[in-house]
Order: sequence, then C-alpha cells, then structure tokens
Amino acid sequence: MLDCRVILADDLQDLLDLENKKLQDMYSDEADRMIAGWNSKFRVEALNHYIPLGWSFLARDPESQQLVGYFIAQPLLFLDGQTQSLWVEHVQYTTLEARDQLCELAYKLGREKHLQRVYFPNDNGVPNSVKSFKSETWAPGTLSVKTTKG
Repeated sequence: MLDCRVILADDLQDLLDLENKKLQDMYSDEADRMIAGWNSKFRVEALNHYIPLGWSFLARDPESQQLVGYFIAQPLLFLDGQTQSLWVEHVQYTTLEARDQLCELAYKLGREKHLQRVYFPNDNGVPNSVKSFKSETWAPGTLSVKTTKG
C-alpha cells in the first residue's frame, strides 16, 4: 500500500521532477520536450491553481518515500446537471499500483464527500483503472463515474 496524502505547495518541485523525467523518456530532443511542457496539464500555473484547493493527492513509496504518482483535481458545481462533481484534470504515475490507487482514491473521495460524479481524463491508462467503477464516456477525452445511486 502506498502512502497517499494531499499535495502541499512544498511538493511542487517533486511533481515537476517526475513530469520532467517522463518528458525525457518520451522526447529525446530538448525542443520537443519544451513544446510538450508548454502544452501540458502540469504547467506550473496549473499546479499553482490546483494545489491550494486541497483536492489533489500524491502517492509515495512507503519505504523510499519516492514520489510514484499524483493527480490534480478540483470540485465543480452545477456541471452537467450535477450539484457537485470532482474534476480530475491530470493523473501521472510511475507504477500501475500508483495509477490504480490514485484513481480509486479520487473515486472514494467523491463518494465520501457526497459528490455526484467524478470526471477522469480518458488517457494515460486511466480508463483501465476506472472501468471497475462503471465509467462512461462523458465527452471526448473525459470519462465520468457516478458516485451516488441517482
């Protein structure tokens, strides 16, 4: 079991380091990495928006305390006829265990806080983690999961 907790401002550099490592693995050319970073959901401006809201979580290996994944999210009011929903903007991970545990955490957070739905990005392996929650395509690039019986 991984150690999961709310992301704090002090975690920003760890998140950026993880993302930069992922970019290095994907793009050998520095210019390509830079362009991909500009178009990413993990830009510093985005992280600085999501982190203070308190709905974003990270996962660390319990032994090494190495960051193995995170998601950034925010609650949304009155989206798609739902009173309250959780919008998960981005999920990043280095292990499948982290991906699965973080997606489950977002789902359980929605249920615990009595939100009607959780919206997940339909990319980066996330559909594999949320299919057991009976996810549905909401819009291109987005899956929704009901967290209440309605």
